[in-house]
Amino acid sequence: MSDGVRRLFGTDGIRGVANRTPMDAATALRLGQAAGRYFNRGQHRHRVVIGKDTRLSGYMLEPALTAGFVGAGMDVVLVGPLPTPAIALLTRSLRADLGVMISASHNPYEDNGIKLFGPDGLKLSDAQEAAIEALMGGDLASALAAPGRLGRASRLEDAPGRYIEAVKSSFPRGRSLEGLRIVVDCAHGAAYKVAPTVLWELGAEVVPVGVAPDGFNINDGCGSTAPTMLAGLVRERRADLGIALDGDADRLVLVDESGVVVDGDQILALIASSWAAEGKLRGNAVVATVMSNLGLERFLQKKGLTLHRTKVGDRYVGETMRELGCNLGGEQSGHVILSDHGTTGDGLVAALQVLSVLVEERRPASEVLRRFVPLPQKLVNVRHSGGAPLKDPRVAEAIAAAEAELGSRGRVLIRPSGTEPLIRVMVEAEEDALVESLTASLAEVIRAASAAPARAAAE
Repeated sequence: MSDGVRRLFGTDGIRGVANRTPMDAATALRLGQAAGRYFNRGQHRHRVVIGKDTRLSGYMLEPALTAGFVGAGMDVVLVGPLPTPAIALLTRSLRADLGVMISASHNPYEDNGIKLFGPDGLKLSDAQEAAIEALMGGDLASALAAPGRLGRASRLEDAPGRYIEAVKSSFPRGRSLEGLRIVVDCAHGAAYKVAPTVLWELGAEVVPVGVAPDGFNINDGCGSTAPTMLAGLVRERRADLGIALDGDADRLVLVDESGVVVDGDQILALIASSWAAEGKLRGNAVVATVMSNLGLERFLQKKGLTLHRTKVGDRYVGETMRELGCNLGGEQSGHVILSDHGTTGDGLVAALQVLSVLVEERRPASEVLRRFVPLPQKLVNVRHSGGAPLKDPRVAEAIAAAEAELGSRGRVLIRPSGTEPLIRVMVEAEEDALVESLTASLAEVIRAASAAPARAAAE
């Protein structure tokens, strides 16, 4: 019987080193069988859509998942390399029972991951993932279809075109990108074909980079986690804007015409103020995570808007948006969810919302994208060797003292990593020196607390 605990699934599906448990063919096969069993409801022909990014290991995981689903009696629709939001879209439009994206997002090629979407195009809940994981740990013989009920696998050739048209429809009718020069860095990932096509068809002069995937170069010195190359190219080509996507194109960062990088918080501020002025921002609110800068919160307050915070993970942002009836949310890292246009983060759709404002205001990106001055913020990862250092009284005292010193001038956020033995220490304040000193002192106390159990175990 399941204890309801997810051990394979993290905050964004299953992830790990390729060809090592759990990112091996055997686990992918069992996942296909278990998820096929879980979503096999009713007498209709069941269908699953499978997409991937450009990692070499996708060639291993895709057929293993396909075998699992076909063996569970589900028809499989293969769409090849496409952004994660495209899989969410196609799952709904093809009336599929399940969508699967094979990607480790912004991680290097050595890693891979598997994300699951329900028939509504939404990422699965914790409870659904726990149920599937429980099935994987049991006897899956009952999940296997009879010989005459096996599924079939086919390839959907027009999948990229369907997604391109859906993304273009999110751009305001009657506006054009004509006259704009845009550099788009596709990170040698899933959007390497569709992103330049969307921008070009909307009228832009496009300078595409990161569009030559070889299975190994995804996110390698490029994309949203490494925008330095893009910043230099924007200046060199005198572009109006640079767009950096990650490996599965569900998030982005921007680069203005002077080469300055713009993160997800500024993008949220821009879209929120634009939509509020047009009467399109539902609930007069934005949903973001605990990591979003206090400067964003203060900016929204001055506009009469509210910031609702969630724990880290775009899935939790999406869930809160639905609970509160909001249509805009995202993360500082560049996940932006625009529920009027999709069910999950979409870097291309978010970029088009920004470009729409650039076209309308006819001002440089450096002016349009600077909506607030962010407070100094620092994040430090403290590795530990087990135990529960955050339950140590010394740590609790240090956190309380830091919060008292900051008052309303900043924030302290201490949280364990969901995937590694790390404690993440974030301090945000109005003065750089205070951020540095509090971060260092908190990290030191946590290191001392985590070292004590290790010494006790060794003795």
